[in-house]
Amino acid sequence: MHDRITLRFLAAPTDETRDGLSIQAGRVLEWIDKAGYACAAGYSGHYCVTAYVGNVHFSRPIRPGELVEATAQLIYTGRTSMHVLVTVESASPRTGEFSLATRCLLVFVAMDDDRKPVEVPKWRPRTSEDERLSADAVERLEARKEIHQITLDQKFSDEGTTPSLTLRFLANPTDVNWGGNAHGGIVMRWLTECAQTLSTSFVGKQTVCVYTGGIHFQAPVHIGDVVEVDGRIIHTGPHSVHMSLRVRSTDPRDMRFRLTTRCTMVFVRVDEDGKAAEVPQLELKSEEDRRLDAHALDLIARRKRLKPLPTPRR
Repeated sequence: MHDRITLRFLAAPTDETRDGLSIQAGRVLEWIDKAGYACAAGYSGHYCVTAYVGNVHFSRPIRPGELVEATAQLIYTGRTSMHVLVTVESASPRTGEFSLATRCLLVFVAMDDDRKPVEVPKWRPRTSEDERLSADAVERLEARKEIHQITLDQKFSDEGTTPSLTLRFLANPTDVNWGGNAHGGIVMRWLTECAQTLSTSFVGKQTVCVYTGGIHFQAPVHIGDVVEVDGRIIHTGPHSVHMSLRVRSTDPRDMRFRLTTRCTMVFVRVDEDGKAAEVPQLELKSEEDRRLDAHALDLIARRKRLKPLPTPRR
């Protein structure tokens, strides 16, 4: 059984943002999911589904043409789940000097041939660093459950007045994973595209993703489903736009939408010098607006109390 893997490739021009200065956040999330899947499937020997992705802080942009390394390593196992830490680094091919772009924690669930959760072998730390990483994963379990629950408890209605956006399309065969559903990385890209469009239209300038977290996958998106991705701005900081997003999907024959994914994303406006610039401030008109703003502030406070994710030693 293999408990870690590194994927290495070049960041292509097809992956870059519209201004050509960096790689799309949605594409990076796809790479993260692929590395995590390869690690989880390699360890368990089963097809795996993404259950959770959390605390993706984009500390610096990845440039087109850079050499990218996505390293995934197992740090904890439950009965059917595997907690995988993914670190993304990049470097100029000319120098080969890698620096951190982002890291995050993913949780995968192993599935049997009938797509039912199946037990995985118990993973045990081999080194003092393994023990450190495993302890960190255990510490986050309860906090993650609490954040997930308070996010699910938030209700959205027509009483909300803050800017929102809904995208609707079909899940294409090109989005398929090895299990016949849209893979987690594609779903995360859809969420990022919705958040990018919404924040840019609100700010009136190009925005970039600096954080995405609390991505819980409730149900699969089947190929051929009608997919609905919607987002709402719930809070603004001096330089940041905070959005709550969800993905719903349905068989087009019945149009009964079910929730598949929920998450929070933060985008900032960056000026010509690459520094964070001021954004318009959200006007809170209704009780729902104020409730969701308070929810965003609560999430910020809860995440600040968490220790930063550890960086594995190269």
